[in-house]
Amino acid sequence: MGLQIQDIECALPDQVVTNGQLRQENPGWDMALIESKAGVYQRHIARADETALDLATQACERLLERHPEARTSLGAVLFCTQSQDYIMPPNACLLHGRLNLPEPVMALDFTLACSGYVYGLGMAGGLLSVLGNKPILLVNADTYSKYIHKQDRSARVLFGDGAAASLLVCQEGCRGILDLECCTAGKKHDCFIIPAGGCRTPHSEQTVAEVKDTSGNIRTAENIHMNGFEIMSFVSNRIPEQVNRLLQRNGLKREDIDLYVFHQASKLALDSLTRLLKLDPARVTQNLTNIGNTVSASIPIALKEAMDKGQAKRGQKMLLCGFGVGLSWATAIIEF
Repeated sequence: MGLQIQDIECALPDQVVTNGQLRQENPGWDMALIESKAGVYQRHIARADETALDLATQACERLLERHPEARTSLGAVLFCTQSQDYIMPPNACLLHGRLNLPEPVMALDFTLACSGYVYGLGMAGGLLSVLGNKPILLVNADTYSKYIHKQDRSARVLFGDGAAASLLVCQEGCRGILDLECCTAGKKHDCFIIPAGGCRTPHSEQTVAEVKDTSGNIRTAENIHMNGFEIMSFVSNRIPEQVNRLLQRNGLKREDIDLYVFHQASKLALDSLTRLLKLDPARVTQNLTNIGNTVSASIPIALKEAMDKGQAKRGQKMLLCGFGVGLSWATAIIEF
């Protein structure tokens, strides 16, 4: 008996922002250079009145339409988001109510970002036996656009909003998670941060003052601040180390993995990892072009696309790897 990703459903906002629109708004931005590095040509952006919870609800309802039995048999709802509707209560509790789930269901949020899907699989794997092997709904949703200043080129071109809902079950004959490792570099937390607006530095007139950096990007202290150079250095060093470590301790070669699903950080990051790990590009998923970096939803959205295309098949060995805010990173080898 092992944890199996039985099915995945996704939801994206209807509103789309293209690179052509960004070029019109910001004639000084070198969109050709940006496109070559980011690999993003358009992204879905939530409306002002649309939240991660709204997108998550859409994804879950679509998933439960195909699996109506799960609505009354779930053991837990795990909701990974950094854009909650309220400070309290958790989005997972709100989602529980919207889906009209029975009361004997665990519901909790966890606030990781791009590593959140792999962390969520690990949490679910640990919870299955405690919950009597009941199915678990893992939800990953974020609306980072609400945290990005419109004149911050480094972040606005890259991120898109979206949600994914995964139905995780205990399946006889499935080995599930073969190995999983989660890591944290908390001393590097300021490489990817929203400095103000929380309890440490509350909202004030000073925290919403606009500041232009040396690259011409404009932000306030309540917007996302991302050190791109440090993040790429971290990705290039830590991720290959972890991937190789998991392959070696499981006696696997790179070619034994049928599909590599990395967090869809950017084209530059994905190309770099493919090169550093000497992977066959045909086995590495990339789906940034039309949706951008959708934070913790990026891995399940990419996996869902691979399923729809017939690239992801039952019995395959897959490597899933997420990395980002925290700094936090995690890799899992699974039997799909």
